[in-house]
Amino acid sequence: MADSTASAEPQPAHPADRPVYVIGAGPGGLAVAQALRARGLRAVVLERAEHVGDSWRRHYDRLRLHTTRRLSALPGLAMPRRFGRWVSRDDVVRYLEKYVEYHQLEIVTGVEVFRVERASGGGWLLHASGGRELTGAAVVVATGFNHTPRVPDWPGRDTYTGEFRHAAEYRDAAPYAGRDVLVVGVGNTGAEIAVDLAEGGAARVRLAVRTAPHIVRRSTAGWAAQYTGILCRRLPVALVDRLARPLARISVPDLSAQGLPRPGTGLYSRVTEGAIPVQDVGLIDAVRGGRVEVVAAVDGFEDGKILLADGTRLAPDAVIAATGYRRGLEGLVGHLDVLDDRGRPLARGATTPPDAPGLYFTGFTNPISGMLRELALDAERIARAVTKREAGRVSRLPG
Repeated sequence: MADSTASAEPQPAHPADRPVYVIGAGPGGLAVAQALRARGLRAVVLERAEHVGDSWRRHYDRLRLHTTRRLSALPGLAMPRRFGRWVSRDDVVRYLEKYVEYHQLEIVTGVEVFRVERASGGGWLLHASGGRELTGAAVVVATGFNHTPRVPDWPGRDTYTGEFRHAAEYRDAAPYAGRDVLVVGVGNTGAEIAVDLAEGGAARVRLAVRTAPHIVRRSTAGWAAQYTGILCRRLPVALVDRLARPLARISVPDLSAQGLPRPGTGLYSRVTEGAIPVQDVGLIDAVRGGRVEVVAAVDGFEDGKILLADGTRLAPDAVIAATGYRRGLEGLVGHLDVLDDRGRPLARGATTPPDAPGLYFTGFTNPISGMLRELALDAERIARAVTKREAGRVSRLPG
């Protein structure tokens, strides 16, 4: 029987006993471990935190999946119907804990991997906390899309003394009741935090926007936006762009007067550049009702105030930067020439970098068809690839 998340310690592998090491116990890492285990291969998941799904535990309280329960399950275990169609953050965590237990996955918590190198004689050598050196037949990096909070290098930011925090630190609106708050960034996180603040008692909420996003309804007449996203992945980008324009005019009101004009670039063209549409969970009504005010982008900080691109100077009580994340892979694998100039893996899923066979990556894109769905598909692809290419070098499960 596999070990659970607890006090297990990974042991240095002998040449004839080299597992697949999976770095990260989020949905992607757990899905890969299950898919490998289902094929009789030993997978050991290494997690730097003390619990699985650590990043999900740290998300803001109101978070719910924008993808349906049925299309968000990982391989081998459905999400319970009682979770509802749009699964809450806490239920995602419960599901991941159950997933580990149900599939008897081998998880080692409290172990951080700092560097991955080629091992002499083949395979991979992992340098981890506590002086550990672990040798695996293959490695799957699943450390997550939202790994390291990113804050732009705004002029004057270092000397700003007002209350400033990244969205990664935001939990709920209670600390901001009766206060003037500026949210910077209009991705899904920024949009949801702005709505949460407006509904949670903030005296004033402003949302700084550099590029107006495409906004879509999470569901229209029961049809989830995710379904459309899945269909779009099979169609030419230009065709999706053309089809999306009239649909947007029908389903989403024009918010130009409130500072959110319809984007000039196509919806799917923006997706290919990494900009996922904002799924509406209250932003449209909040902007139309004046409870969330759209302002120009932040250009810098000066004399305790925030400078906007249109020349406006603001002095809010608090600033929340919903400015995204970095993948944070440079120290781990940057020396292997497997990342592009933006720090993203050059290969993903079943494909390994040409000069790094046996090194796999999952969870470093944000697909329009749904992150969890793609993680589940990637897990099966990776497991098939490992079985085909590395099975003779991977230790097998007993029995």
